[in-house]
Amino acid sequence: MKGVLDRFEDDDQAVILIEEVQKALVIPRSELPKGSEQGTWFLIEERNGNYKITSIDHKTTKRQQEKSDRLMEKLRAKSSGSKFKRN
Repeated sequence: MKGVLDRFEDDDQAVILIEEVQKALVIPRSELPKGSEQGTWFLIEERNGNYKITSIDHKTTKRQQEKSDRLMEKLRAKSSGSKFKRN
């Protein structure tokens, strides 16, 4: 199964969302694979109700980042600037 690094809490805890089972895995930041940052996808295995990151899923991470970049480009293209006037 897969999970994505959603955020860091208290600067030393990593929150990984596992969509397949609708769970949030909270682990020490130090247990993340090297190079992990927000938006990184992982391959995760479950054993006896415990979840463990086995590796970074580079393919899914890249695909999701490209998807996000395309959406941001569309939003920027539609933006006509602020509706508020400056004094």
